[in-house]
Amino acid sequence: MTTQPKFAQIKQHIIDHIRAYTWLENDRVPSENELAEQFQVSRMTARRALSELTDAGILTRSQGLGTFVASLKSQSSLLEIRNIADEVKERGGAYSCTVLTLESIIALAPIAIALGVEANSQVYRSVLVHHENEQPLQVEERFVNPHLANDYLQQDFTVLTPHEYLSQVAPLTEARHTVEAITPNRTICEWLNLFNEEPCLQVIRRTWSAVGIVSFARLISPGSKYRLGGHLTFRK
Repeated sequence: MTTQPKFAQIKQHIIDHIRAYTWLENDRVPSENELAEQFQVSRMTARRALSELTDAGILTRSQGLGTFVASLKSQSSLLEIRNIADEVKERGGAYSCTVLTLESIIALAPIAIALGVEANSQVYRSVLVHHENEQPLQVEERFVNPHLANDYLQQDFTVLTPHEYLSQVAPLTEARHTVEAITPNRTICEWLNLFNEEPCLQVIRRTWSAVGIVSFARLISPGSKYRLGGHLTFRK
């Protein structure tokens, strides 16, 4: 029997506590130092475990305060969710898309939690590169709840975007975003035609319809080519 790497053991330890409700939403989880001591590993190994769970939206980090269990309930978004194809066309650009992956996979625990499905159940995964004027603009990796979008794998995403399809079959009601600057790995650099490790903007997004969690997506764009914006109206 293959032994799990230490960072994976730490991740599973945290997930087990969350699933057992011994650590609730907004509870502080052990620090890198505490986990490193408990599992007899380096801080780097503990940091990897916490970082991967944070990237998956399971944990959230607050500078100077620590790492906490993220809210697993729907939360209204302050950012407008727009269709990237419409954004490109509104700027007068030509939109196109390359589909890199469209598959059914087994949901490991972090993805299962993010989608609100059973661990080791089947979920859908897509990886696309969105282009503006034939230049890569954004990499989109998306995991989809098949119970709410059962025809997802049959769609031609060079004709309509995943956002357009999901808005039709499971109209979005709420979303949660995490936005951060990242250094892209070699694969992301290749997909975005980056010749150096230019900082990128990463958006982690979970979306809900009226009947449940629809998708969990990671959107990565070069910092020099993309920005987030929005208009907020505050009522008295």
